[in-house]
Amino acid sequence: MTNKKEISAAIIIIGNEVLSGRTKDLNTSTLATWLNSLGISVGEVRVIPDVEKTIINTVHELRVKYNYVFTTGGIGPTHDDITAESISKAFNIEYGFHKEAFAILEKYYEPGNFNDGRQKMAKMPITANLILNPTSGAPGFYVENVFSLPGVPSILKAMIGGLGNVLVGGDPILSKTINLMTYESEIASSLTNVQDNNKDVEIGSYPFFRQGKLGVSIVLRSKDQDKINLCNSLILEFVKAKNIKIVELE
Repeated sequence: MTNKKEISAAIIIIGNEVLSGRTKDLNTSTLATWLNSLGISVGEVRVIPDVEKTIINTVHELRVKYNYVFTTGGIGPTHDDITAESISKAFNIEYGFHKEAFAILEKYYEPGNFNDGRQKMAKMPITANLILNPTSGAPGFYVENVFSLPGVPSILKAMIGGLGNVLVGGDPILSKTINLMTYESEIASSLTNVQDNNKDVEIGSYPFFRQGKLGVSIVLRSKDQDKINLCNSLILEFVKAKNIKIVELE
């Protein structure tokens, strides 16, 4: 294993619609899974409203605490899409039409269809770097270590693929899952013993329901495959001793 330093990220979900429950947040899972594959650990996720001061303060706080910050939502064409302007103020950069973004959108839309709302999606910190959008044209952007992406899950997912060469990751975060047909209370003590003796491995237990019966998924996470293998062996020992059934989940 290489000795890369720990690389961390925070995710800021921006939108009153998420806080009100009208819209489900699907972006955290997408971003966290992708970042983990790059060896970047997500240390914090916040959901905040479309309020300029809150956005600015949250960005200021998290961008010095983590290597990377990802915001989702609030870069669309409507009046309540205020993320781009808020990021501009957070970095004290002029907010206006980004020349390259404007050219991309002007080319994307048919003549006569590039209205004020669509033009608004080209407004951002004027010196920002663009995150290209292969799905719907409107780009995201990043300033220093803060990356601003749209809130629409399918579009966000299509856009992050282009950032792999921009980010510097750490060692990949590896995982192993063991699915057991038992109750958490049945294995809690044994699992605690394994965790106490293996601090470098994150061990989580997550109940599931299958064919009318409860089960538990044990998830081992670490950057060291040997340590995962050791914990896996220790868990299988007590699973065998307790005569607990192991299953595969689709």
